[in-house]
Amino acid sequence: MGADPRFFPARGALGLAAIAAAAGARFGGDGTRLFTDVAPLADAGPDEVAYLEGRRHAAALKTTRAGAVLVSPDVEAEVPEGCVALVCEAPQLAFARVAALFHPRPAPVPGIHPTAAIAADATVGEGCEIGPFAVVGAGAEIGPGCILGPHAVVGPGCVLGAGSILRAHASMLHCLAGASVVLNEGVRVGNEGFGFVTTKAGEHVTVPQLGRVILGDGVEIGANSTVDRGAAGDTVLGAGTRLDNLVQVGHNVKMGRGCVIVAQVGIAGSVELGNFVVVAGQAGIAGHVTLGDGVRVGAQAGVMANVPAGTDVVGSPAWPAREFMRAITRLRQLAVPKRN
Repeated sequence: MGADPRFFPARGALGLAAIAAAAGARFGGDGTRLFTDVAPLADAGPDEVAYLEGRRHAAALKTTRAGAVLVSPDVEAEVPEGCVALVCEAPQLAFARVAALFHPRPAPVPGIHPTAAIAADATVGEGCEIGPFAVVGAGAEIGPGCILGPHAVVGPGCVLGAGSILRAHASMLHCLAGASVVLNEGVRVGNEGFGFVTTKAGEHVTVPQLGRVILGDGVEIGANSTVDRGAAGDTVLGAGTRLDNLVQVGHNVKMGRGCVIVAQVGIAGSVELGNFVVVAGQAGIAGHVTLGDGVRVGAQAGVMANVPAGTDVVGSPAWPAREFMRAITRLRQLAVPKRN
């Protein structure tokens, strides 16, 4: 079965030709045949669209009841009779586009809830939805078509670009955000960075954090993640960057375009990430480290030194992946005595 309609109502029946066009797929048969939703391969019914990526779920393809399946050319012949093969090079990507066709991101319902607090000199663009108890501070600018969920906060002087979303309890302070930015539930952007100087007597003296956060177009930040504002310069997340839930980004971090930061990652202050860097879950990056374009950091790795562009690193302290695996192999050889 497809998504629960109580939470994810589908937009209605769509013809096969329209689905194939969204997926960039070819097919045979009647293009006017209608489908109502998407669903997993094992659960899909005759009026639903599923997908198969690779060979991992090949057994489920043989018994699927799906009306249509997105598949790569090498398994086209294995699609069962009565099921339409939608043939494409990247079935999972095609499925994402088809799912978005049935379940587009909800459009704002224009209006300001009576409990919202909007500063008199704030600017709210046309077609915005401002939810219960949301707060828009003095001099803030919100572009057209934005959604502020319950208790969301756009701080004084902040800028939020067109088509952006702040979900429930998300807040942005000292922040300039581009278009189509999404802050999920509980996100904190622009909070004070962890900056202080310790005296000889052991007193911690706070250093005023006087920078901003700059979010590029299309940045999305997962629930309960935090992005500190800069200490003097800015903290920057490049266009299209995605942060998972429970990520911590320290002050003055600078990320390039399209970075992916997975859950429970901690990035210390003044780290610089190039374009399309990927940092896997629970990894940590020490302060003032630079990661070049296309670097990939393995789960639970501890990065303590600069990493050249295009390098995969794992372990703690992090090593290039191939060197690390050779070292582990050698360590096992030393630890396990040879049997006669």
